[in-house]
Amino acid sequence: MTRQPFILRNPSVLAVLALLAAFTLAVTLMSAAYGSGVIPTSTVKVLGKTLCLALAALAMDLVWGYLGILSLGQMAFFALGGYMIGQWLMYARTEAIVAASLSGNPIPPTAQELREAVANQIFGVVGSADLPLVWTLAHSLTAQLVLVVAVPGLLALVFGWLAFRSRVNGVYLSILTQAMTLALALWLFQNDSGFRGNNGLSGLQNIPGLDGVSQARLSVWFLWASAAALALFYLLAAWVVGGKFGSVIRAIRDDETRVRFLGYPVEGFKLAVFTLAAMITAIAGALYYPQAGIINPAELMPIASIYLAVWVAIGGRGRLYGAMIGAIVVSLLSSWFTGGRAPDLNLPGYTVKWVDWWQVALGLSFVLVTLFAPKGIAGIVDRLAGILPPRRHGRALGPDQGALQEQEAKA
Repeated sequence: MTRQPFILRNPSVLAVLALLAAFTLAVTLMSAAYGSGVIPTSTVKVLGKTLCLALAALAMDLVWGYLGILSLGQMAFFALGGYMIGQWLMYARTEAIVAASLSGNPIPPTAQELREAVANQIFGVVGSADLPLVWTLAHSLTAQLVLVVAVPGLLALVFGWLAFRSRVNGVYLSILTQAMTLALALWLFQNDSGFRGNNGLSGLQNIPGLDGVSQARLSVWFLWASAAALALFYLLAAWVVGGKFGSVIRAIRDDETRVRFLGYPVEGFKLAVFTLAAMITAIAGALYYPQAGIINPAELMPIASIYLAVWVAIGGRGRLYGAMIGAIVVSLLSSWFTGGRAPDLNLPGYTVKWVDWWQVALGLSFVLVTLFAPKGIAGIVDRLAGILPPRRHGRALGPDQGALQEQEAKA
């Protein structure tokens, strides 16, 4: 008997991909570049960035929802991906501007003179005229694309190897990931870090070589790229967690000691998932910041990773589509409330301005979901779809919610 393809054996995966394709097509047909113009370019950019955040949440769910590691450093990888692609975007754009300004000179500039002029333009804001060593490959798009995944992946590999081999678990591991993120952010804030300190990298929305392409068209192109990346990595993540590898990492989440006693290389599984999630998050960042136009060290402060964890919890930890839903819903609501578009709430003697109260509402939502809907929005979707968990009884075999019981009830 021929085994069906993975996507046909998992109708929920097919449904998510179909919804994502329909959403992308609808936005394209309502955009100013390819359709009726009902959706303005600024909104298309917001939607494209939201899909990137959903991809970051997907990676977070792999680490937290399936492996059981509450990583508070995921946005460090997100920002590193943005910095890597931002280097090429800023260098190539500045190089084109400098070359055009020097083209009228009687004697054409040499390659070294051009490089020095570019360095002066980029780093003059921090009082330097030299190109730092970390910008050695900034002129090469291919090299920077490799670095988008290589730098965050290497950081995750080294950090994970040191932490996992030391058997650091639980809240202590979360604190370590948060400390790593804070240390990286503080280093990037320094002017001599090589990344322009607090100024960050700007003008990233201007894609070199595409000066004749309007922002309306570019925003749709980035929407397509973000949707394609989200679909591809959702399919990859679903395939990973749906096989034997996924069973092992869920077992590690539920009872790491038992899995280790069974002879599985627990540290190897942890390191593989942690590194994979870091690289996926970095790709999301590399797609996000050209749409945002600017990146600075504030983007990877620990609070950003905490927000990411809140999105995953609200969406539904341990459900890939739940993490994506949580990121999309909360991100769009955040844009609506903090953008001043939400009407003020007039109470007797006090007016609630959502620009100031949105974070309070988000924190309250997180508490309510944790107490009354631990499966998040995905749990509600499962109930509406008639997907109910198996009836279980007996003593839990693991500390995590959803762990196997001593006796599983038969359907």
